Amino acid sequence: MTLRQPRFLLLSGLVLACLTAGAQKYSNEFLSIGVGARAHGMGTAVVATQRDVYAAAWNPAGLAALPPDAGLELGAMHAEWFGGVGNFDYLGVTLPLSSNNQRLGLSIIRFGIDQIPNTLSLYEADGTINFDNVTEFSAADYAFLGSYARAFPRPKGILRVGGNVKVVHRSIGTFASSWGFGLDLGAQLERNAWTFALLARDVTTTFNAWSFSFTEAEREQLELTNNVVPINSVETTNPTVILAVARDFQLTSQIGLTAEVDLIATTDGKRNTLISADPVSLDPAIGLEADYGDFVFLRAGVSQLQRIRDFGDTEAINSRPSLGLGLKVGQLHVDYAYTDLGDDSGRSTYSHVVSLRLGIKPRQE
Repeated sequence: MTLRQPRFLLLSGLVLACLTAGAQKYSNEFLSIGVGARAHGMGTAVVATQRDVYAAAWNPAGLAALPPDAGLELGAMHAEWFGGVGNFDYLGVTLPLSSNNQRLGLSIIRFGIDQIPNTLSLYEADGTINFDNVTEFSAADYAFLGSYARAFPRPKGILRVGGNVKVVHRSIGTFASSWGFGLDLGAQLERNAWTFALLARDVTTTFNAWSFSFTEAEREQLELTNNVVPINSVETTNPTVILAVARDFQLTSQIGLTAEVDLIATTDGKRNTLISADPVSLDPAIGLEADYGDFVFLRAGVSQLQRIRDFGDTEAINSRPSLGLGLKVGQLHVDYAYTDLGDDSGRSTYSHVVSLRLGIKPRQE
């Protein structure tokens, strides 16, 4: 076993302990990570400007920004978080309906930690240690999104609305699994160079029903090691509301600039954010994107501003900075992001995010 493997076991233990204790803060937090290298390169400030297949995960209203003649669009992403400990993957598709200005989307998101050592049977009956008894399991979170969006052109601008119906499945080896259901609603209002957006995630509150299937031997081992034996329970995810504003600037005939600011309001209790309160905490995110001829894109952003105190009781603001690069070749978009998880412990927590987007236009008659 490597040195980092015990942290896997600790992580799973914490998950089980939180469920049995009824703690629900940061529930289904893997969905807040977000998908697409463009978004991560802009510090996840894209609720107003994500207007492609990835909009299903950020603001489903953005799907309607794709015109009908854009046809089918596919998106895929792979990212390795925490130095490769966690794998985060996405696959999505969007297609227009026969009626103008309407789109459907289907998305699959997975965040998983694999090869976690199971040490419940590490000790033999006589108290000796037998490493041959150590097996491995995975802890994985899945989300399946069905999206609908529609655009309403108006003389003074374009209003886009959309929603997600999502099914969440989470599993921890063969020990625990849950199924949950939720709803997201979003809107974008585009007027001239400005775009205003609103997203209500888990607007009806998302419920995850957990069930556990420990064997009698595993239950006995948990009790002997002073661990809590989990019981079936229900986990809830409180709503999150995001307000966003963005503006486009045409600096020259070839160079454009997009700036966006998002304000994320969580309602699950006091968090360590820039504006922290109970039950609502506010967390800003800022993103910039420059493009040259709609061909090459440079991005930068900052998010997750937190107040950190050291042992000398000195307070500092910690953040998660990010950089990104994009390239458009015909209907193929290739995006890359280099982002920090915001850990000030001195460990390297930078992660690489790569995503692809491919448009397939219908054949012209």
